[in-house]
Amino acid sequence: MSSPDRQFRAIAVQPKWSAADFLTAGRFRAWMTGQLEAARPHLHPETPNLVVLTELNGLPLVLRGGWLAAASGKFEWAAALLFLHHLPTAWPILRREHVSPIRALQLSRADENAALYLNVCLELAREYGVYLVCGSTPMPRYRLDGSTLRRTGPELDNQTLILAPDGSLISAASKVYLTPEEEAGGVNLTPGELSGLRVFPTPVGDLGVAISLDAFRPEVIAHLEAQGCTVLLQPDANGSPWTGKEGIYPEGQTPRDQPLAWLESSWQVTATSGQIRYAVNPMVVGNLLDLSFDGQSAITGPANEGLEPRSYVMTAPRPGFLALLPWVQEESAPDALREAGMELKAGSRHPRENAYRTGALHADLRLPASVLAVPGPSEHERALAAFLNGSARFARPAAGSRAAGWWPLALAGALVLGRRWLKTRRNRVDRSKTR
Repeated sequence: MSSPDRQFRAIAVQPKWSAADFLTAGRFRAWMTGQLEAARPHLHPETPNLVVLTELNGLPLVLRGGWLAAASGKFEWAAALLFLHHLPTAWPILRREHVSPIRALQLSRADENAALYLNVCLELAREYGVYLVCGSTPMPRYRLDGSTLRRTGPELDNQTLILAPDGSLISAASKVYLTPEEEAGGVNLTPGELSGLRVFPTPVGDLGVAISLDAFRPEVIAHLEAQGCTVLLQPDANGSPWTGKEGIYPEGQTPRDQPLAWLESSWQVTATSGQIRYAVNPMVVGNLLDLSFDGQSAITGPANEGLEPRSYVMTAPRPGFLALLPWVQEESAPDALREAGMELKAGSRHPRENAYRTGALHADLRLPASVLAVPGPSEHERALAAFLNGSARFARPAAGSRAAGWWPLALAGALVLGRRWLKTRRNRVDRSKTR
């Protein structure tokens, strides 16, 4: 007797973020809960639900408590202020582990931010009863030391976690191909290994993760296809105007309109793959300090399952889009759409600045029963699973972290006293010269 098909609903959420959403644990929890509330009207009452959130939705947690940094309005200024704010814990990491200041800053807060991120996602998966693709967050690589989670080194991955409705960990997957903004000149993350991308059979598909740029890379798609992936998960944070030109393209090639280039990720995968049937691509929008993010979230699949031809703005309608969130402006000339994209971005000072579209979309999907075996957990996954089931905890913060709150004030006081001392000394020298 054959096993019944898997029927489930996939939901992609497109939220808007801002620095204010990450200043406290409560604000972050409210922002994440708001995304599940946006998904709630789309939840199917009888079949399993797969809710997919966006890329790097945990990255701005480094701002937590950094009110002055958030008020600076610029990423580079915020990073410098935060490094000073957390100097007692960030400086020893910088010296001991030979990493950059931005990596040291993130590692100095990694355990507490990871604990917050995991706890919030655990609560949401359980409360809403969904398979939750948490988005992605900067995550160190952990191991278990008894009942304590400890970092294995200075690596910091762009990592997606998938949780079951009971809050247990299904998998962790790290981004392999980083953008320039994620590399040393930006937030300085660590590229993952292609071999670390595995496929996990679940009631909501045989899930494979290709974060953002990974979904454009044929070798990533081929690697997931070879393992039997049927549902591709593409959490995304596109850091440029959606109707502008693509920012990453082969040398010597003329950059194309970004929506046209984007067709080479999820839509192309499901249009051409004989193995991957569906893809879910949520995209975050909004101006985060002086950085702008925009896009159109989509769920793609076989051409014969789409209701009608449709596509991203600035591209011709086509089959395969099972669900697509409209952009802020439709059916205009390309030049008008490009201008609208510039009006939305940070610093435009236009009335439409930051007026991005948010929302959630869904599609009901069907797959045959899985024949795949569940991969064994990695050392890192065992550590995260132990935290989620309550059998392990992160190491206690170093003593220096308690000084972080008053360090900027102490530094400012030292600078003031130093200036006064120099001024007094200069005056004494000047008086001695007049005698």
